[in-house]
Amino acid sequence: MLYYSPSIEKLVEAFEKLPSIGHKTAVRLAFHMLDLSKEETDEFVNAIINAKNNLKYCSKCYNISDTDPCSICANPKRDESVICVVEDVKDIIAMEKTHEFKGVYHVLHGSISPMNGIGPDDIKLKELLARLNPEIVKELILATNPRVEGEATAMYISKLVKPLGIKVTRIAHGIPVGGDLEYTDEVTLTKALEGRREM
Repeated sequence: MLYYSPSIEKLVEAFEKLPSIGHKTAVRLAFHMLDLSKEETDEFVNAIINAKNNLKYCSKCYNISDTDPCSICANPKRDESVICVVEDVKDIIAMEKTHEFKGVYHVLHGSISPMNGIGPDDIKLKELLARLNPEIVKELILATNPRVEGEATAMYISKLVKPLGIKVTRIAHGIPVGGDLEYTDEVTLTKALEGRREM
């Protein structure tokens, strides 16, 4: 039995597809959207369409950006000899909030997880290796999340990169195990960067 009209049900179902959104929150969001003016609704919808149409992956680091290369890769003040490897675009935002890291990034878009059928070929690992010119890159900071998958990915990358003569470091574990970089405060991330160790 439907409690709402089919249009509202469809809107609720659409919100339920978003991560961490349960039924009650989806209902609240649906009714909030219905309370907006036509102009506000159009602005919201256009913002989504604009993001989907205009955002692209940076051809250097695989960050999501309006431009290619992204603003970080295009910044001549960034130190290209130090690459920080992260799992997700949101991790770059977390790292940038520390104002401590002056190098560039590489986004893997995931981590190695055999249990979930994700192998080295399913993340941006080949693209990372293609960037590693030992004449330019002096240090690779592995800032994958401190979970089993993140640790496995860091170890795998370390074993591939060490023969190239590039220093490989891992951020220190000031970040709680099982946590995500995007939810870690700036002080903890700063300490983790300062306490990184060679692998």
